[in-house]
Amino acid sequence: MEVLFTSEGLIALFTLATLEIVLGVDNLVFISIAVGKLPPERRSAARRFGLMLACFSRLGLLLSLAWLASMTRPIWSPWGNDLSVRDLVLLGGGLFLLIKGAMEIGEAIRGDAEEDQGERQASSVFWMVIVQIAIIDIVFSLDSVITAVGLVNEVPIMATAIIIAVAVMLLASDLVGNFIDRHPTIKMLALAFIVLVGIALIADGLNFHIPRGYLYSAMLFSGIVEVLNLMAKSRQRRLQMRRDAVDPRAGCEL
Repeated sequence: MEVLFTSEGLIALFTLATLEIVLGVDNLVFISIAVGKLPPERRSAARRFGLMLACFSRLGLLLSLAWLASMTRPIWSPWGNDLSVRDLVLLGGGLFLLIKGAMEIGEAIRGDAEEDQGERQASSVFWMVIVQIAIIDIVFSLDSVITAVGLVNEVPIMATAIIIAVAVMLLASDLVGNFIDRHPTIKMLALAFIVLVGIALIADGLNFHIPRGYLYSAMLFSGIVEVLNLMAKSRQRRLQMRRDAVDPRAGCEL
């Protein structure tokens, strides 16, 4: 563990932890969307449970580096395109995100009302959400750990960076989730992000890599535009309230 306390180790730890946090953004967004099916009082617990699953899955993959290395060996070559176990996992995860995002967008557009659920049904929904989170955690963990192994050779540094990244996401999970829940337009943007990540995973599975920086830059720009829209709407709402306070009849005008 003394490698962590050298200057090179600390620089590597900071770099890798930052990268793990950035790579974990898509996982955090998916978890926030997935738990939206649950009653509000159970969402925080589901988010935290999902992130703990992500931590354990990443550490588990990290401790099985020999098996992880074997996952990159081609096992199938359809149409001359070599595919490994990792590629197939990425393809499956990408399709899952693509279908999940499209279904959620469809429900949001149709305005499907959430039906009241009994305790037994709510419990089954809770575990269904956890299973979905566990499946996608494996996909995101695979990509994340392979990135970590490519950058750093020391297992203690990689494990510490993963734990730090998950701890940061645990602290931010409720803030991000509640913000998405409060703003329907942000939720739609997050769903579009999930679809985009799904397409990127499918492309990675087909050995056509789309740099994540491009995706994050596009989504960051869209997010900034949406935040500006929310600020403008909030200002308009405050101005309207002031007008109504000065002249109550103004709010009743057609």
